[in-house]
Amino acid sequence: MKRRISISFVLVAYYFCSSSAFYLPGLAPVSFCTEKGLDDCQTDIQLFVNRLDSVESVLPYEYDVFDFCKDDKEKRPSENLGQVLFGERIESSPYKFQFKNNVKCQAVCTNTYKKGNKLDAAKLDFLKMGMQLNYQHHWIIDNMPVTWCYDVEDNQKYCNPGFPIGCLVAADGRAKDACVINSEFNKRSTFYVFNHVDIKITYHSGTSEGWSGARLVAATLEPRSIKHNDEKNPTCGGGPMEVPAEFSDDVKITYTYAVTFEENNTIKWASRWDYILVSMPHTNIQWFSIMNSLVIVLFLSGMVAMIMLRTLHKDIARYNQVDQENLIKVPSAKEKSSLPYEDAQEESGWKQVHGDVFRPPRKGMLLSVFLGQGTQIFIMTFITLFLACLGFLSPANRGALMTCSVVLWVLLGTPAGYVSARLYKTFGGEKWKTNVLLTALLCPGIVFADFFLMNLILWVEGSSAAIPFGTLVAILAMWFGISVPLTFVGAYFGFKKPAIEQPVRTNQIPRQIPEQSFFTKPIPGIVMGGILPFGCIFIQLFFILNSIWSHQMYYMFGFLFLVFIILLITCSEATILLCYFHLCAEDYHWWWRSFLTSGFTAVYLFIYAVHYFFSKLQIIGAASTILYFGYTMIMVLIFFLFTGTIGFFACFWFVNKIYSVVKVD
Repeated sequence: MKRRISISFVLVAYYFCSSSAFYLPGLAPVSFCTEKGLDDCQTDIQLFVNRLDSVESVLPYEYDVFDFCKDDKEKRPSENLGQVLFGERIESSPYKFQFKNNVKCQAVCTNTYKKGNKLDAAKLDFLKMGMQLNYQHHWIIDNMPVTWCYDVEDNQKYCNPGFPIGCLVAADGRAKDACVINSEFNKRSTFYVFNHVDIKITYHSGTSEGWSGARLVAATLEPRSIKHNDEKNPTCGGGPMEVPAEFSDDVKITYTYAVTFEENNTIKWASRWDYILVSMPHTNIQWFSIMNSLVIVLFLSGMVAMIMLRTLHKDIARYNQVDQENLIKVPSAKEKSSLPYEDAQEESGWKQVHGDVFRPPRKGMLLSVFLGQGTQIFIMTFITLFLACLGFLSPANRGALMTCSVVLWVLLGTPAGYVSARLYKTFGGEKWKTNVLLTALLCPGIVFADFFLMNLILWVEGSSAAIPFGTLVAILAMWFGISVPLTFVGAYFGFKKPAIEQPVRTNQIPRQIPEQSFFTKPIPGIVMGGILPFGCIFIQLFFILNSIWSHQMYYMFGFLFLVFIILLITCSEATILLCYFHLCAEDYHWWWRSFLTSGFTAVYLFIYAVHYFFSKLQIIGAASTILYFGYTMIMVLIFFLFTGTIGFFACFWFVNKIYSVVKVD
C-alpha cells in the first residue's frame, strides 16, 4: 500500500511540475496602450541590454565595453545575487519605442573611429575581436528576450535569444558564422557590423477579454548590416557596413532600427515563452533519457529485491536456526568430526564479521565532515529543484535559481553541523571543536578559493562575470555571519545527542580479512559503483552543460526532478549491492567504501566534462580554458559530496537493518 502511494505521489508531482513549467508566478503582466494618463497602462516601451557572450569564449563582457550606443540618462536596474554571480549586467538602452508607433528607419547614434587615435583603434579592435569570436547581443523587452528566429534543418525554426554583433569573412574567403546568411558578405579580410535591426513586437489585445490595453507576447528581430551615407537622415537601404581588417582610414558606424507592431490574440500572456522554449531541446530525447534511467533502476531494484527477499532471508533463517540448535546441544569434538563436511566447516559470509562491521573507520573526522556537507547540499538541491518544478525559478525570473541555491545553502548550516557531529560522536571522536570548524570551513573554503582564483582571472580580463568586491564581501559575510554560526548550533545539538546505538557489539581485536578476489577489492568496486548512476544522468547532463556553456535556456525542471529522484535510487541501490558483496567476502571496511562507491560518479562527470569541452565546444584561449575547468572542478566537488552522502546513508541503513535481525551469541 505504501509503495502504491509513493508511486502515485511521484506521478502526480511530475504531472504538476510538467504542467506548471511555463507559469511564471511573481511576475505581473504589464499593460500597454496608445493614450497617456490611463491607470495601469504604459505608452513607452523600454529596451534593456544584457551582457554579451560567445560560444567560443567563457568571458562575457558588458554592453558598454564594445562601444555601442549608450543611454546615460537612465539608471541601471537593480540586480539580485544570482544575476551578479552569473555575470548578468542589465542596462537601459537608447532604443525606446511608443506602443503601436511603427518606425521605418530611426538613427540611434554614430560612432566615429579616427585613424591615428590610439583610443579609437583600441575600441575598434575590441569590436573586431567580438565579431571574430561571434559575441552575441542579449536584448530584453518587457522581461522577454528579443529573439532572432531563423530556419534550420528539416524546415524547423530556431529562435535564438541572442543575435551576433557582426561577422567575419576570412582572408581565404571562408565566411564565418553569421556571414553565411547573406551573399553580399563576400569581401575577404573584412568585418561586417550588424548595425541595424528590424524589430517586430507582437501584442495581445485585452479588449476581447474585458480588460483595457494590450500585453506584449513576443519580440523578434532581424539583424542587418547597412552602410548609411547620411547619418542624420538614414534610409536603411544601402549596402553592407564593412570594416576592413586593417585600420587604414576613418570608420563611421551609424546604428539604426525599425520597429513594427503586430496584433495576435491567439497567444496568451502566460504562454508567451512557448515559441522560444519549444525550439530548444528536444522533449523526445528527454523521454528517452527518463526511460533509459528507469530501465537501470528496475534492473537494480530487481537485484536488490532478490538479495533482500531470497538470499538474505535464507541466510538469516539459517544463521538463527544454527544459533538455536547450538543453545540446545553443543556437540563434542568426536561428534563434530563425524558431521558431514558441509555442517562441519566453519560458517562464512557477512555474519562472520558482525564483531567488526561497526568498527570506527579510519579518518572518521574527515568522513563525518564530508557527510555533513553532503547533507547540506542534498537538502539544498531538493528544495531548489522542487521550487523550480513549481515554476518559481523559471527563466523569466532572472537569477532566481542561483539566488535560491546560495540562500538555502547558507541557511542549512544547522543540519550539516548536526549530522557531522552526531556521526563523529558515533565514530568515537573527541575533538569536537576541530570537527565543527572543518564542517563549517573545509569544503566551502575549497569552493571559495577556487571561485576567487577564477574571479581574479575574470578581473584581469575585464569580464562582466567578475564579481564586484562588495559582492564578495557580502558572500563572506553570509558565510561567516550566518552559515558558520548555524553550523555551530547544529553541532551543539548533535553532540548533545547520544551516539547512534549499533545492533551488535564490536570486538576488541580486529578480524583478519581473507584474500579478496579482483572484483571485491576496493578500487575495482568503487570504479564500477559509479557507472550506473552516471548512466542515469548523462543525457540530462548534456542539456545542463549546454545551458551553462552554450548559453541555452534550461527550463525542463520536471524532467530534472525525475532524474534527481532516479539518481537517488540508483546511487542507493548500487551501493547496497556492492556493500553486500563485500560483506559476504568478509571485508568489513564499508564506511569509506560506501561513500566513495557512489561518489565516484563525480569522476565520470569530470571525464564527461572533458569530453564535452573537446567535442562540443569551440572555446579558444588559455583564460577561457582555465575558467572552464576551474568552474567544472567546483561542480565535481559538490556532486562528489552529494552522491557520496546518498550512498553512505543507504548503506548505513542496510547494514544496520541486516545485523539487527540476526541472533548473535
